Amino acid sequence: MQPGVDGPLSKPSPAMPTATRTTAQPNRTACVHLRRLGLSDYQPVWRAMQAFTDGRDQDSIDELWLVQHPPVFTQGQAGKAEHVLAPGDIPVVQVDRGGQVTYHGPGQIVAYPLVDIRRKGIGVKEFVHRIEESIITVLNGYGIAGERIPGAPGIYVDGEKIASLGLRVRRGCTFHGLAFNIDMELEPFQRINPCGYAGLRVTCLSRLTAVDFTEAEDRLVDSLVRQLGYSEIDTIEDRRN
Repeated sequence: MQPGVDGPLSKPSPAMPTATRTTAQPNRTACVHLRRLGLSDYQPVWRAMQAFTDGRDQDSIDELWLVQHPPVFTQGQAGKAEHVLAPGDIPVVQVDRGGQVTYHGPGQIVAYPLVDIRRKGIGVKEFVHRIEESIITVLNGYGIAGERIPGAPGIYVDGEKIASLGLRVRRGCTFHGLAFNIDMELEPFQRINPCGYAGLRVTCLSRLTAVDFTEAEDRLVDSLVRQLGYSEIDTIEDRRN
């Protein structure tokens, strides 16, 4: 998964959140709304990200959505069909992020930072760097060395991919985000060329150390909040599983 820029099976998901237009607030750049969406189908969450981004204004509070998706392959807007090898019974969804095909499934933290980077004064490359650094920090907390590989966005451990990134930026605001493999079934990655790389090996945190999913999720939230410069978190519980 790679950044994209322009100038986003479980029980049915109820109505998803939309952007809140607010009057000017002195803390709007310091605060982030945290939503925990539980296990939710991919397409309603994707459409909600689009709607949130289209509906926000210069005073809207940034949001961070955490979710697990039922098994699904997502193909970036420039994705090549030859990288989808044998999807079988797992659906393939063509989406509007950058990059090639990837897999989402239970046991993977998917985090969608909906951030006005123009208001924050940072560019896309810096934003990607901060997200990657957040994941590296979490891995370091477990005694694991995560690394970047030039030309292959994401985070790797001993050459195996443990986290991927795929973004879209519209009017200076980001949607889509990151996928961090925690304790999940990895076989579906063999049905694709992950992120467009034939033979790319993939791993998850539970193969490297003992891990509790909720604890790992909380650590990632803390790391993202620090890297993105927030000092206030407004948690909105919205679990669906």
